[in-house]
Amino acid sequence: MPDRTLTVGLTQWHATRDVAANVDTACAMIGACAGADLVLLPENGLMLGTNTEMRDAALAADAPEIGALRRAAKAAASTVVLGGFKRRAAGGIRNTALVIGPDGEIAGGYDKIHLFDARIDGRSFEASGVETAGDRPVLLRVAGATVGLTICYDVRFPELYRALALAGAEVLLVPSAFTQRTGEAHWELLLRARAVENSAFVVASATVRGADDDAFPTYGHALAAGPWGEVLADLGTAPAASRVLELDLGEAARRRETLPVLRGVRPDAYGVPADTIKID
Repeated sequence: MPDRTLTVGLTQWHATRDVAANVDTACAMIGACAGADLVLLPENGLMLGTNTEMRDAALAADAPEIGALRRAAKAAASTVVLGGFKRRAAGGIRNTALVIGPDGEIAGGYDKIHLFDARIDGRSFEASGVETAGDRPVLLRVAGATVGLTICYDVRFPELYRALALAGAEVLLVPSAFTQRTGEAHWELLLRARAVENSAFVVASATVRGADDDAFPTYGHALAAGPWGEVLADLGTAPAASRVLELDLGEAARRRETLPVLRGVRPDAYGVPADTIKID
């Protein structure tokens, strides 16, 4: 069987409230990764502000800003995943990972299932007050590879990644705007765990903190992990960076053969009430 590879552009930048400037940066990142099979842009890379600010700046899929990204994808001859933007839709605002094909056409998208409702360092992030949650996983077929689409806070729900892996995903995307506090504690740990559990590559583009007037500081460290859990790339805290990685998809297949975790899944044993052993 011939070797199968997927080239992926990992990106990171300091996103601000200036949508036009962020779009310019996103287009530059796509250009820097030109020729890659897939370029992954971070969550909230087009606008990072408060919930209210991001809601007010939500874009429709046919907005001029999305048009600029479509032209950049076509010029780069790459599939681009806009890793999460506030999308105006008929049912409300969605946090959508939009897939743009190398022809510049919108191929589809994934609506974030798990919304970030949390309290971090006394600050409340209530995304459900702004966004409507998605209700189904999404796979992307690109350059002969099967790729699972997720967004940021999804990474704390391993059952989603297991479902994607069981459906054939060899690569799992986690574009993010992870907070500084949670990123320091959990970012690399969670990404490597999702890779190991599913013998899959994980690619996670990210926004990174900048000036003190950011709506909230984000961690950066856009990261890629291999199916054995090894870190393949980490962009650190660079305010604007990209790297094209060649993923050996055969490595995922070999890991799944030598350690066949996915074949050992037993949903019939998990879907019943747990027995309780009482020692009183």
